[in-house]
Amino acid sequence: MAKKEKEPKTNAVRIVAAKKIPYELHTYEAPDGFLSGVSVAAQSHIDPDKVFKTLVLVGHSKEHYVCVIPVACELDLKKAAKFFGEKNIEMIHVKEITPLTGYIKGGCSPVGMKKPFKTAIHKSSREQSTICVSGGKVGLQMELSPIQLAELIGAKFVDLIKEG
Repeated sequence: MAKKEKEPKTNAVRIVAAKKIPYELHTYEAPDGFLSGVSVAAQSHIDPDKVFKTLVLVGHSKEHYVCVIPVACELDLKKAAKFFGEKNIEMIHVKEITPLTGYIKGGCSPVGMKKPFKTAIHKSSREQSTICVSGGKVGLQMELSPIQLAELIGAKFVDLIKEG
């Protein structure tokens, strides 16, 4: 009799499951430890418009923020700074991701960070019934309703990406 594969349990998955939010997990191979979001979408056979990356930023005030945007898009730092009320804003350094969030590069989920940060999700997510975000480790994507995700993490829907 075949052994049933155990569902991966990360902070993100545990929190979503505990809140009884419907979700589906998708796994993918990342032999070098990191894949671009577009590659994750291709490997997972998921429409790239449904796959979102989690970006952690620091503002002029030294406050930290989180933006969740489609993997094929580029964050517009001016739009993000304006939304968060910052003079300017920039991405945090890779070495800061784990101490700040508890996650590693390529596995940073907007759910279950060490502490809650003000978060914005790109408004295009509302056009999808579900979106995929990191499940909390490299090789794991979590698909869930963008509305339920926003409610869970206290996020707002905003225009965050560069045009063109």
